[in-house]
Amino acid sequence: MSWLTGCATAGFEADGVVACPPVVECSTEFKMRAVEELAMLPDGSVIVEMMGDYAVMRDQVRSCR
Repeated sequence: MSWLTGCATAGFEADGVVACPPVVECSTEFKMRAVEELAMLPDGSVIVEMMGDYAVMRDQVRSCR
């Protein structure tokens, strides 16, 4: 589930002003469904690895705020 809670610590500059992209919040039900679906994927699935990267990026964006 930690994969789904996670964006980038570096800000994005627009006209010299640092702006962080929004983090879309998901309901607990939606996250639980995603966890169940991820559990059905085969070991070594690239999608599981991608979701880990996505979680890190979400955490980074949260810290950018």
